[in-house]
Amino acid sequence: MSQPQNLPVAVSADRLRTDRDRVVLVDSRWYLDGRSGREAHLAGHIPGAVFADVDTDLAAPASAEGGRHPLPSPEDLAAALGRLGIGDDSAVVVYDDAGGSVAARLVWMLRVLGTPAAFLDGGIQAWDGPLETGEVTPGPAQRTPVPWPSDRVAGTEDVRARTGSPEHLLIDARVYGRFTGEQPAPVDARPGHVPGARSAAWQGNLDGDGFLASPEALRERFSALGADTAATVTAYCGSGVTACHDLLALEHAGVAGARLYPGSWSRWGGDESLPAETGDPHRG
Repeated sequence: MSQPQNLPVAVSADRLRTDRDRVVLVDSRWYLDGRSGREAHLAGHIPGAVFADVDTDLAAPASAEGGRHPLPSPEDLAAALGRLGIGDDSAVVVYDDAGGSVAARLVWMLRVLGTPAAFLDGGIQAWDGPLETGEVTPGPAQRTPVPWPSDRVAGTEDVRARTGSPEHLLIDARVYGRFTGEQPAPVDARPGHVPGARSAAWQGNLDGDGFLASPEALRERFSALGADTAATVTAYCGSGVTACHDLLALEHAGVAGARLYPGSWSRWGGDESLPAETGDPHRG
């Protein structure tokens, strides 16, 4: 059976049931508080879902220069995807239990590399079918390394050079309190945000029922931040994970070509030579 080639950024549980035999299903649950996503997977997952580890499969080792979740090299990513059964011709649906905020990492990675991918809207909570337990061992697949597109990834010096320019919108996907510095997190080296960034907490991409908001609602949200007139739009978060939710929401809203700053605040905030801003000059 042929693979679906035009997946939207998010699919419903009903769509997943229809396409289940035509996609690779991936469980990417991960927790900032240290809980084990793998243990959650083993305890109960959508039947047939393989587990992708954000820390090892979807990131290079943490470093001061790259932050907590640097993008893996094309070769390492291809090897990880091949082990997960994601080949050159695969289509992929990814889920988590956090509104798509974690699943978005792999979905964004695959989409910018040309692979059809979507997250399960509503996460595992939207799946009303039975779950299975234990390991899922996929057959290996052939995956060719593909370079990260340079126009979709921003480095620290690039972000620094554009800081404060109204033509270059920088959005922060973390919760508002971490953006302002009023809600410090133990994973952050210092409070605050990149100067000039606008707050766009990923939770604001969801509607009142926890599903991805409509393109119209998201277009209004991001237009209010200046995305409709900016020459470039770049998203960051704590370590380049939830920022991908903003990037997918931007795509859903019709804003093309937005970039990820993978190092995010873990890279920027960890370097005392780089400026930090607290509060929110745009509040009100």
